[in-house]
Amino acid sequence: MKTLLELITIEMRDAFKKAGYGEELAKVTLSNRPDLCEYQCNGAMAGAKQYKKAPFMIAEDVAANLKESAYFESVDVVKPGFINLKLSAQSAALYLNEMAAEEKLGVEDEKAPRTVMIDYGGPNVAKPLHVGHLRSAIIGESVKRIIRFKGNHVIGDIHLGDWGYQMGLIITELKKRQPDLPYFDEAFDGEYPEEPPFTISELEEIYPTASAYAKENEEYREEALHATYLLQNGYRGYRAIWNHIMNVSVADLKKNYEKLNVEFDLWKGEADAQQYIPDMVQMLKDGGYARYDEGALVVDVQEESDNKEVPPCMILKSDGAALYDTTDLATLVEREKDYRPDEVIYVVDKRQELHFTQVFRCAKKTGIVRPETELKFLGFGTMNGKDGKPFKTREGGVMRLESLIREIDEEMYKKIMDNRTVEEGEARQTAQTVGLAAIKYGDLSNQASKDYIFDVDRFTSFEGNTGPYILYTIVRIKSILNKYKENGGCLDGLKVRPAENGYEKALMLQVLKFNDVFEAVYEETAPHRLCAYIYELANEFNKFYHETKILSEEDEERRAGYIALLVLAKRVLETCIGLLGFEAPERM
Repeated sequence: MKTLLELITIEMRDAFKKAGYGEELAKVTLSNRPDLCEYQCNGAMAGAKQYKKAPFMIAEDVAANLKESAYFESVDVVKPGFINLKLSAQSAALYLNEMAAEEKLGVEDEKAPRTVMIDYGGPNVAKPLHVGHLRSAIIGESVKRIIRFKGNHVIGDIHLGDWGYQMGLIITELKKRQPDLPYFDEAFDGEYPEEPPFTISELEEIYPTASAYAKENEEYREEALHATYLLQNGYRGYRAIWNHIMNVSVADLKKNYEKLNVEFDLWKGEADAQQYIPDMVQMLKDGGYARYDEGALVVDVQEESDNKEVPPCMILKSDGAALYDTTDLATLVEREKDYRPDEVIYVVDKRQELHFTQVFRCAKKTGIVRPETELKFLGFGTMNGKDGKPFKTREGGVMRLESLIREIDEEMYKKIMDNRTVEEGEARQTAQTVGLAAIKYGDLSNQASKDYIFDVDRFTSFEGNTGPYILYTIVRIKSILNKYKENGGCLDGLKVRPAENGYEKALMLQVLKFNDVFEAVYEETAPHRLCAYIYELANEFNKFYHETKILSEEDEERRAGYIALLVLAKRVLETCIGLLGFEAPERM
């Protein structure tokens, strides 16, 4: 189903054509002056020079062909040549009823669905998730859902940091504490224990202890580097420890990501790409792409159009060790082999932009990915505290993600219990649902690339541009619909009727914008625009609610029309929050 903006644009093209002007001038946009009109076309100004005619005269000619259109209540020409349009109540109701009949509210699937991989999450195993992991998970999950909603095959990959120096540190510290474990006995040839020699809590303590000690003790550091080397070269005992680390860490990560309502299709990591590195390096050498620079193997990625230097992409260090560049390129080799994606999107800290510029250029230049494969860097800004600095605990340390979630849930629980409308058990469950909305909406309502202030008080408020306000609006609509059913009403088969007052029409206009807004969100990969839309929609509903007798309306047809509109508004709101990655409770 076409968006309403597309349908109006088609009508405008016909009007320009009939008046003898080019159809390319007939661009219609949502009005930037909603007090004057709902849609506008400024094409007459663009055509003035071409047709050697005053814009106002061109606009008058075009408007004359729109006077009989069923789409518009009014068509006005305003100097110097704006065409201002107001939608007719009849056409608005007709479009909303068509939306209501569509499973995805009229959003059309891609004509040629693509395979899109999204690389997001990126935690290091054996370390607890902290607030620095929040944005990648939240933004990546929403982007995945938005692209999938358009009918594409989308694969979300967590891309774990599971193969680096931290593994050698853990192995070395474990050997220091428990040297008698069979993993450290070179003569041991039996089956290693199924149970890991540590819990997740112990593992999370082992790594920082080892890391701090290695900075002070060079011999310990060298031992950890050698343990990393042995692991990466297949030493049996260390591979067994690595498997334990992975099993314990991934189980804990899944539990924490589940609290964020974040799901990955693949739980792959840097280790999965290692097998592709030798052949890839050989290909780069044989193809003449790589050269040695002071012992290191590099690929030049500087382009003539660059205004500043872009350093070569380093494939191997002078000692033969692989780097992040190497692993990311090998991961693209693996993805190309297994999935042949049309697009790969990386949701990572914007400070990594240079790294990904080097990797993308190298992958394209060397044929690691096909020429038509799109590689996209979606860099996000920093989540800061009220002091404008990266978010920390009160003690000044990096806050664990589960601590942040707990803090938000407690704040929501207090506010829900203050209302005293639900029992404690239900309040706890509702607090988790609303708390997640507070966190996700608080993040996603900001443009991804920008830094933002994480303000617990503001994000958990039931007023203003917040997740709890959006959920409260949905719950209010649910309450009205439930009362309608309790009074004998049926929600099936209801039709939206043409609006009879300004508040009703304003709500209708906001609901029917959904398709146009979604297409913009999809094209720009911009969840923040979806947040802005549902905030406006929630506001229009609440104005309508306060100014309209809905359930007490005596005219049965008019009351049924109101209910049909609310059913559709609820569907749109619930669809949008689903795309953002959270849901609404039944009561608040």
